[in-house]
Amino acid sequence: MSAQPRPAVPHLRPMRLDDLPEVLAIEAFAYEFPWTDAVFRDCFRAGYGLWVLEGAPGVLGYGVLSAAAGEAHILNLCVAPGYQNQGHGRRLLHRLVDLARWHQAERVFLEVRPSNRAAITLYRRNGFCEIGQRPNYYPARNGREDAIVMARELLENPFERR
Repeated sequence: MSAQPRPAVPHLRPMRLDDLPEVLAIEAFAYEFPWTDAVFRDCFRAGYGLWVLEGAPGVLGYGVLSAAAGEAHILNLCVAPGYQNQGHGRRLLHRLVDLARWHQAERVFLEVRPSNRAAITLYRRNGFCEIGQRPNYYPARNGREDAIVMARELLENPFERR
């Protein structure tokens, strides 16, 4: 836990290493096959964009973005189960898309489990389209689960500015 006071109104900020205990607790609660401490630390070392949404109770959610060569990839986006369906996932997603734009990415990719209907709905409502599948991408209780690959173009259409 951070020694700094927690904000009354949830706000976004870059993730810090001292956030990892809270992030890992959310990860373990939200996913049957969670990321490990080592995976998050590798993301820090690689210079990925790691962000948290923090409120009075602590970290409510987080996201991880990789950006390079005109493309970005949302690697992880998670809101603590007790705080879902309150717009927090949308806020985190918008932050990661803004970060991708800052990196001058032309498009953003992500993978999502077909069984995660809430996440698919969130992504579709925010401009992501299904572009393919990755067979046997995710670990699952009875073997592997495919991933739906989604993408969103970030190039601005000058005719839509009006």
